[in-house]
Amino acid sequence: MFKGSFVAIVTPMFKDGSIDYKSLHNLIDFHCHNSSDGIVIVGTSGESPTITFDEHTNLIKETINYTNNRIPVIAGTGANSTEEAIYLTKSAKDLGANAALIVAPYYNKPPQDGIYQHYKKINDEVKIPQILYNVPTRTCSDISNDTVIRLSKLENIIGIKDATGDLSRIKFLKNKVDDKFLFLSGDDATSYDFLINGGDGVISVTANIKPKEMSRMCALIHENQYSEAKKINETLDELHSILFVESNPIPVKYLLNKMGMIDRGIRLPLIELSPKFYKIFDKYV
Repeated sequence: MFKGSFVAIVTPMFKDGSIDYKSLHNLIDFHCHNSSDGIVIVGTSGESPTITFDEHTNLIKETINYTNNRIPVIAGTGANSTEEAIYLTKSAKDLGANAALIVAPYYNKPPQDGIYQHYKKINDEVKIPQILYNVPTRTCSDISNDTVIRLSKLENIIGIKDATGDLSRIKFLKNKVDDKFLFLSGDDATSYDFLINGGDGVISVTANIKPKEMSRMCALIHENQYSEAKKINETLDELHSILFVESNPIPVKYLLNKMGMIDRGIRLPLIELSPKFYKIFDKYV
């Protein structure tokens, strides 16, 4: 269920910042019709830091209901407060999410045992498949290899989304955890190499724009057709890069708007893409 290309879907908004659920439904249809293997809702790309609790749970509910079992739904439920993360993870379970994606607690800068205890408490209190999310460039909180190994032994923790871009981590951890433990890339630029080193899939920003290609690349690698997969990845290299010329999801929301798929809304403190970058996206519109 959790292999292949999962789109880190944006949260469509109107210009006033309110959520555009009709466009969310259209995006879900787009991904169901274009081979995405699953949807991650209210993650980093979904602007989770500026989404209220009520909006957060409603976005999960709307996505699950509208997807209607066509593809799996993973709900972002992380927080820098353990109790808030438990609340959001329980809500995701009650709403019927297939799994929860739980980012490392940010800003607090906890020690490794604090990170372990944070995840262990969520594991102990909520029975839903849980995926660790390590993105230290955003959180200032790095889940060390040793902590991943400890956490992998817990009942409900089934894998990790690694957005470090450090391939030495998967190479080391693959030999230290159970074969069933999942490795999902959270860094599009290195996702091909991550997958050929034993990764199970990708939670992708690029898949917002090129879902069919990302899914096909993953499938080819799992079929050991590396040269064909590499050709697809080479066609995506530029997109992997330019979608991060400013903080995600600023560029991807700009491009989706130019493609006619969403309105221009984005919430402060994020703002619309700087005009100096417009030209590099022209070929994709």
